[in-house]
Amino acid sequence: MDLLIVEDDDAVASALLAAVSSAGHRASRVFRGSDALLQHRGAEMVLLDLGLPDMDGLDVLRKLRQVTLAPVIILTARDDERSVVRGLRLGADDYLVKPVKLTELLARIEAVGRRIGRAAPKTSQLTAGPVAINLDRRTAELEGKPLGLTPTEFDLLALLVQHGGSIATREQIMDVLWGDAFVAASRSLDVHLTGLRAKLDRPGYIVNVRGVGYRFEANPE
Repeated sequence: MDLLIVEDDDAVASALLAAVSSAGHRASRVFRGSDALLQHRGAEMVLLDLGLPDMDGLDVLRKLRQVTLAPVIILTARDDERSVVRGLRLGADDYLVKPVKLTELLARIEAVGRRIGRAAPKTSQLTAGPVAINLDRRTAELEGKPLGLTPTEFDLLALLVQHGGSIATREQIMDVLWGDAFVAASRSLDVHLTGLRAKLDRPGYIVNVRGVGYRFEANPE
């Protein structure tokens, strides 16, 4: 698996990297919580320390859960019941208290990986009503006619269609399109949504769920 280790202690991080690498996993390490929020997208699992230099690890977990379903295992010195309960309720898949036995950690990684299951291979062809998208060719058609989208408009449409009628939050969209779910200025998203809606030529395709995000309606009335 591809792991992201979020740990500010160099000695601990080195031990974790060596252990997971010896078990056949690929891993990268970041020092700060803000870096984890920017670099999590390539990870199949996150090992998260709570005592980070720039922000509390529980805040990192809460923000990660807004944009990704990748499993998160907390590794921390905090052993009080309140922290454990908060971590699990915020969406952590497991909670280990330092010092962690590396053999136990590897077993927990394998157990969480089995429980979550590997994602099914992604198809290159998406359809939603009259809209057809080819991810490999990066083409999009409406009723058989090319839409002529910009690269960002294409990525936005593909993301909305991939959600299969469920809501994509603004944070999820900005994370995929710009690599940062929590940028202060998100006006550019509104501009691209306006352009995409104009090319679809029917406002009902993209539904604004106020205060949450957007949903693609395959067969708008």
